[in-house]
Amino acid sequence: MGLEVIGAGFGRTGTLSMKAALERLGVGPCHHMVEVMSRPESVDGWAAAIEGRDVDLDGLVAGFRSAVDFPSCAVWSRLADRYPDAKVLLTVRSPESWWTSFEATIGPRIDATDQGEGQSMMTAIRERVFGGRPLDRDHAVAVFEAHNADVIRRTPAERLLVYEVGSGWEPLCAFLGVPVPDEPFPRSNATAEFQERARSKD
Repeated sequence: MGLEVIGAGFGRTGTLSMKAALERLGVGPCHHMVEVMSRPESVDGWAAAIEGRDVDLDGLVAGFRSAVDFPSCAVWSRLADRYPDAKVLLTVRSPESWWTSFEATIGPRIDATDQGEGQSMMTAIRERVFGGRPLDRDHAVAVFEAHNADVIRRTPAERLLVYEVGSGWEPLCAFLGVPVPDEPFPRSNATAEFQERARSKD
């Protein structure tokens, strides 16, 4: 099937809401970190991809029409090269609000060294994406900003949508060439929801 939409935005830029939106618009199933957690056999493959090693990218996203969030955003350029007809979707928010959400949710998970089956992938994200310093605020924010700038610089304008969190259906639907649904844009995985879900698993 191949990917039709490649989400390049970091986690905590509305990616779970975007997953729901893309699936509502018919560009699903959409891959997201939650999918990896239910497919532990894919963890080492994602780690290898993030580390730049040869890996079966097709196998990692087999059955999906779109992908957002970590780990796929960490290899967005490899996926964009592999699927040249896919659109690139960069979800963004202000660096300050991103850091506040990141620090309270996935940042400590990326930094942890006791992730069980997910450890190789989390280690790859920590080391390759964040240079081993995901909880260093200034460093992590600089990584976030540099990543977004790199996506914009490297992606042809006609292939790219920079989507500001909270912008609703219109820019996304215009980008995909589909009608705007007569329903609210999905909103899920707010910081409080993430923390409550994490507590329930601990």
